[in-house]
Order: sequence, then C-alpha cells, then structure tokens
Amino acid sequence: MNPAPIANELLAALPRKDYLRLLPGLVKVPLTFGEVLCEPGKLIRHVYFPNDSIVSLLTIVDDHMALEVGLVGREGMVGIPLALGYNHSAVRSLVQGSGAALRMKAGRFQRELRQSLPLQRIMHRYTHVLMAQITQTAACNRFHLVEARLARWLLMTRDRLQSDQFRLTQEFLAHMLGVRRVGVTKAAGALQERKLINYSRGDISILDGDGLEATACQCYQIVKKLQDRSQGSPADRGRPLADRERPLADRGRPLADRGRPLPATMA
Repeated sequence: MNPAPIANELLAALPRKDYLRLLPGLVKVPLTFGEVLCEPGKLIRHVYFPNDSIVSLLTIVDDHMALEVGLVGREGMVGIPLALGYNHSAVRSLVQGSGAALRMKAGRFQRELRQSLPLQRIMHRYTHVLMAQITQTAACNRFHLVEARLARWLLMTRDRLQSDQFRLTQEFLAHMLGVRRVGVTKAAGALQERKLINYSRGDISILDGDGLEATACQCYQIVKKLQDRSQGSPADRGRPLADRERPLADRGRPLADRGRPLPATMA
C-alpha cells in the first residue's frame, strides 16, 4: 500500500529518511479562522506546516493597525525565524483560512534542522521566497490600485488552498489590504461586474482565473515564478530534494552508475 501523499510541499520535498525522522515530532492540529499563532516580539513556541489552511503574516502599525505582508499555505512554514537562528517573531501570524497543519515544538525543529542538510536547504530556499514575497507585497501595497491588489491576493489564496472557492469577509479583506472597507466593496464589485469572480456574503468564487491574472498586478507573477523555480518543474513536485537535484539521466539509477553514459538502448 502506498503511503498517503504529504500535503505540505516543504515536507514532501524531503528525502524519505529525513521526513521519517521528523514524523514523530509532528502533530496534526486544526487551525481555525482568526486564531493567532504568534505575536510580534513573542517567543516562537511552535512551527506550523499548513496542509489546507492559510496563515497571514501581519505587521503591526501604531500598536493597533495591522497590514498583511505575507501569506503562508501548503507551500511553506510558519515560524521561519527559527530557521535563521532567531527565537522571536517579528510579525503576527493569523489564521486566515481554517484547515489542518502539522505542528512541531520549536526546540525540536531547531535540533532537527542542525542534523539534516536537506531540511536546511529547503528552509533556505523557502526563506528566500518568503522574503521576496514580503518585499514585493510592501511595494504592491504602496504603488498599486486596490482592484489589482485584490486580484493578486485572491489568486495567492487560490493557489495555496488549491480551490476556486473560499470564504472571506469584506472587513477581513480591508484589514489584509490596508484599505477602507468601501475600497474593497468597490474593487470586488468591479471584478464581479467583469464576471471574474462571484462574491456574496463572504463567499468568493473565482469564475475566470485567466482574466483575474490579467487584472492582477505583476507582483503575483513575480512571486509565483520564484516559488515555482524553488520547487522545480511540475514533474519534480513531491520528488525528494536530493533526487530532483541530480541530472535527469541519473535519477533512479544505482549510485555506482550515476554520471556514466547511458547504454545505447536508453540514450
């Protein structure tokens, strides 16, 4: 019997032996909408690998206003400062989409990180992608129109949930985008008039993904392309990192034969 597929893409990229070593320390937990996983300046006690949940990373302004600077789903991990040697969070981690995640105690994660080179590689790659996302989001929030930013945000949510349907209130969207609620109402109405989305009482359906991508600012594609490159080609998704970095001709071959020319019947 084949084992169940690993939903989180970071964990799925690990070689089997490294994943099995992590497994006893991973606990499947439910994450509920509005739950705060960590606050700025507070000690990070756990890391979370989302399966079908989404977590917003928020920066706090003037002690009460919050603006989203990052979004974490099945492609990533919440608690990335631990991978850089820091024990405290700089952002608020707020569950935006309910679902499941795998949780690990911070101390154990740091111990496992020191012992696993593949895990270090994966964390370094993901940290680079997350930093790029945060940087691009900061520029997007400053320079782009609300309609384009909303389209970008809906596409990012779709990608992480792998679904065209999800639930988000206008009030929540306004907080995430750092605009007044009336601005979200106007932008969502414009997208709905063009039949790109359907939005009713917090229920959002993406009707035309291509059209929504054309409406979104370039920030969406910039971050998505970087994310795709960090994960490898579509054929490599879910393939252990150590294997996907080998030359294509060497994959699956005995160690002693790797690097040698293929037999004439296989070349």
